[in-house]
Amino acid sequence: MEKVKGTCDTCAYLIYDEEYDEYVCDINMDEDDYARMVSDHHASCPFYRIGDEYAIVRKQN
Repeated sequence: MEKVKGTCDTCAYLIYDEEYDEYVCDINMDEDDYARMVSDHHASCPFYRIGDEYAIVRKQN
């Protein structure tokens, strides 16, 4: 689990970790991806997925 910046507050991979007492990214990324994200302020997260829990319901209708 890695703590990352950006639009993480709307990402589906953001989870609350009780051990760290904060929200963390639950995606298993390698060191190259993480280094790219923290060094380039203009790069977007390649793993970002909107955390829309109603998406499945809309598809059923």
